[in-house]
Amino acid sequence: MSQKLKALIVQHEEPTPPGLLLEWLLKHEFSVDILRIDIEARVPPATSYDLIASLGSDYSAYDETVPFVHLESALIREAVSADVPCLGLCFGGQLMAHALGGRSFRAQRPEIGWRAIRSRDPLLIDEGPWFEWHVDTFSLPPGSTLLAETDVGPQAYVIGRSLGLQFHPEATPEIVETWVRGGRRQLEASGVDSDQLLDETNRSAADVRHRSELLFSRFVGSIAKLNA
Repeated sequence: MSQKLKALIVQHEEPTPPGLLLEWLLKHEFSVDILRIDIEARVPPATSYDLIASLGSDYSAYDETVPFVHLESALIREAVSADVPCLGLCFGGQLMAHALGGRSFRAQRPEIGWRAIRSRDPLLIDEGPWFEWHVDTFSLPPGSTLLAETDVGPQAYVIGRSLGLQFHPEATPEIVETWVRGGRRQLEASGVDSDQLLDETNRSAADVRHRSELLFSRFVGSIAKLNA
């Protein structure tokens, strides 16, 4: 029997779970560890894993006062140096860019809700709409290739065997509902109707799951080049 591929998911707080990503990994028989890096300072070696995924966060990737920003940046650099594929989702994509020589910074305006993106490779990165909830953006790290963008900033890039995203393919209706409950003031300030957002989330759930699963499959097969 072949040995299972091992994945490490880095989670930054309780309200940002791995959702559809964890479901996909388990469905494809990965062995999965979840590191709550906000409460566990001991970070395992990147080379212990075949794949590392970094989830979203309420924090900013450029906030050097956050202890895990340093820890996770070092983990990402170690992984990329050792040719261990990384997948960054929203904050994770920003932090990967920041750790590898790009910049993360406040965006001109937030992106919240279901947004279509402009893809340069639609067979790899579907144009969506994808779920967005972020106030920061980033510049591409040296050696990376832009795959998708909006007027606000990059939405997807590849560097070696790693993929950084600005959106949330892992988001389930339950996750979105949790974020909406905790962020109604921000939604109102951004002109987003909470009830309409939840309605669109529930109506599109089956389609989103299908597109997210395709994205994870394409990342693992075409970019990470893992046999899953």
